[in-house]
Amino acid sequence: MKVSPRSKLVSRKMGLFAESAIRDMSQLADRIGAVNLAQGSPDFSAPVSVKRAAALAIKEDYNQYEVTMGNQELREAIAEKVRRFNKIRTDADDGITITCGSTEAISAAMIALTDPGDRVIIPEPFYENYIPATILSGARVVHFKLQEPGFRLAEEDLKAAFSERPKVILLNTPNNPTGRVFSKKELSVVADLCEDYDVIAIADEIYEHIVYDGNRHVSLASIGDMHDRTVTVSGLSKTFSVTGWRIGYTVAGKEITTAIRTIHDYLTVCAPTPLQRAAVTALGLPDSYYDDLVATYDKKRLFLLKSLEELGFSCFRPEGAYYILADFGGISKLDDFAFANHLAQEVGVAVVPASSFYANREAGGSKVRFTFTKKDATLKEAVRRMQKNL
Repeated sequence: MKVSPRSKLVSRKMGLFAESAIRDMSQLADRIGAVNLAQGSPDFSAPVSVKRAAALAIKEDYNQYEVTMGNQELREAIAEKVRRFNKIRTDADDGITITCGSTEAISAAMIALTDPGDRVIIPEPFYENYIPATILSGARVVHFKLQEPGFRLAEEDLKAAFSERPKVILLNTPNNPTGRVFSKKELSVVADLCEDYDVIAIADEIYEHIVYDGNRHVSLASIGDMHDRTVTVSGLSKTFSVTGWRIGYTVAGKEITTAIRTIHDYLTVCAPTPLQRAAVTALGLPDSYYDDLVATYDKKRLFLLKSLEELGFSCFRPEGAYYILADFGGISKLDDFAFANHLAQEVGVAVVPASSFYANREAGGSKVRFTFTKKDATLKEAVRRMQKNL
C-alpha cells in the first residue's frame, strides 16, 4: 500500500489508513434518510433483563474504574461459557481479559504479539478493521483469497501464505462479510500449519452463536494443541444486540494473556464498569435465548436473500453472521462505490461497497454487502424501495 501525501503534523502511518466505508455509508444514510443496511447495528431492543441490569448497576453506583483485566464475576462467567460452548480449556484468573469490544481485543492482541516487520496472514475478503490493527502494530499483511464461489479455505492457498513465515494468522468465523462458517476440516489444516510453522492465531469469533442450516461453530482453539497458540476473541455486541456497550474479551494462555492485559491497560484501562456487571446477566440467559436469536435472524436472512435474488442480485447464502454479500453485475455495470452511492442517493438504501473488504479492490468491484440485523419492517421498507426504484 502506498503512502499518500501528508501533512508534517501527522505520522507517516496515517497515509496507510483508508476511511471506513461502513461508517461512511451509515453517516450518509443518516444524512439523507436512507434505510441503513450498511452497518451491522440492530434497530431493535436488547433483552429487557440485560438493560435492567445495566441501569441497576449505574443506580447502585458501579461507575468507577474496574480492574483492568475485567470484573471477576464476568471473567468467571465467560470462562464457564468458553469451557462449555467453545470447548476451550481456560480459567478466569489467567486466561480471560475484558476489553472495549472485540475491535480493541484484536488491536491489543496484534500489538502484544507482533513486532514491526512481522508478517500477519489475513484472508480476503476481510473485516475492514483488521488492516488498521496490523498497521498500528507495525506488522506486514500477507493476503490470500478465499476460494469462490463458496469462500473456502483452500489448503494450497494456506500453505503458500504460511511459506511467507508469518508470526500470526487472523481468522474470522463465522465470517464477515461472507457469512462463511469454516468447517472443522478447514480449521484443522490451519491448526496443523500453525504448529508446523510456529504461528499464533487470532480467532475472531464474535458471531459464534449466529449460524444457520445445520452448520456448527468450531473454535480454532479447541483443535489439537491450538489452545496454547490461539487468542480467541468474542464479545456481547452481536449476540445480545448491544453494539454500543463495547464489551469484548480475549481467551488465551497465561503468557499471551499477560501481554494482552498490559497493552489493554495502556489502551483503554478498562471496559465500562456497569456494563460489565450487566454482561453477567446476559451470559446467564437460558439456552432458549440463543435458539430464538438464530430463528429470528434466519427468518430475516431468508427474506432478504429471496428478495435480493428476485431483484437480480447473485448472492452467497450466508451460513452464519448477519450479512449477505451480493453481486450486482447482472443489474449494473457501475463499480461498487458508484453503485452503493446510487442505491443510497437514488433508491434510498445504504449498503457497503465490497471492495473495502479486499486488498485488491477490483475483486470486490461488482459486490456490495447488506446487513439483515434490522426489524422486519425495516427490511421490508428497504426491499420496497429497491423494487420501486432499482
